[in-house]
Amino acid sequence: MTSFLGFFTALVNPDFPFLRNALFAGLLSSVLFGALGAIVTVKRIAGLAGAISHAVLGGIGIALYLSVTGKVPGLQPLVGAIIFAVLAAGIIGFVSLKAKQREDTVINAIWAIGMSIGVLFMAKTPGYTDPSSYLFGNILLISKQNLVMLAILDCIVVFLSWRFYPQIEASSFDEEFAQVRGIPTQTVFLLILSITAIAVVLLQTFVGIVMVIAMLTLPAGTAGYSARNLSGMMILGTLYAMLFSVGGLATAWALDVPVGAMVVVFAGAIFLGVAIGKFLVQRRKKS
Repeated sequence: MTSFLGFFTALVNPDFPFLRNALFAGLLSSVLFGALGAIVTVKRIAGLAGAISHAVLGGIGIALYLSVTGKVPGLQPLVGAIIFAVLAAGIIGFVSLKAKQREDTVINAIWAIGMSIGVLFMAKTPGYTDPSSYLFGNILLISKQNLVMLAILDCIVVFLSWRFYPQIEASSFDEEFAQVRGIPTQTVFLLILSITAIAVVLLQTFVGIVMVIAMLTLPAGTAGYSARNLSGMMILGTLYAMLFSVGGLATAWALDVPVGAMVVVFAGAIFLGVAIGKFLVQRRKKS
C-alpha cells in the first residue's frame, strides 16, 4: 500500500515529470485503444492490425540505419515506422479485398518480413541498437512531442468516428447490407486500416509493438460483455483502457517492473475475470 501511495506522491513531485507524461500518455492512448479497438474487434481484423504493428519494425530499422550512417541525416525512426505502417496497411487491405484466399499468407509474410528487415538493419547500424526497446516500449521515456501527436490523433479519430459512425457501424456488422445501402465499404475498410496503422506507430511508444495488439483488443473485448452497440463499446473500451493504463502504471511503479508488460498483464487479468464472471452468471441462469 505504501508503494502505491508513493506513486501518487511522485505524480505531484516536480522532480518526476516523466511520470506525469506517462500518465497523460496512458489516458490519451486509451481513446485510441477504445475507439479503434472496438472497430478492430467487431470487424475481426486483429490479425491484420497485429501484422501492421510488427511490420513497422522494418521502417524503424531502416530509418535508424540511414540516420546513423549519415545517408539521410536526422531521419527519425517515427518517419520510417509510419511509411512502413501505411505501406503494410495498403498491401494487406488490397489483398483482403481482392484475394481472400491469400489473405493469411500475405499477413504472416508481412509480419515476418517487416520484423526481419528491422532486425537486419539494426544489426548493421553503427553503435548499439536494442530492438527490445521498440518491441516492448517504455512509456516512462515518452516526450511532450509524443503527447501532442497522440492528442491530435485522438481528435482525428473521435471526429471521424462521430462523423461517419453510421457507415462504420453498418460496414462493421453487416458489410453486404451496407453495400446495398450504397456505403463505400471498401473505402471505409482501407481508411480504418490506414488510421490504425498510424495509431500503431504512436502507440508502440506506450506499450511497444508486441503489446499494441493486446491493448487494441483487451479493453474492447472487456467492454463487449456489457456494451449493446458499437458506440457503447467504444466508450466503455476507452474507460477500461484508462483503468488498465493507470492501474498498470501504478502497479509497475509499486513493484518496480516494466510498465508496458504490467499494463497488459493488468488488462488481461481483468478481462479474464470479467469473462469468467459472465460465464458463471450465464451458467447459473441456465441451471
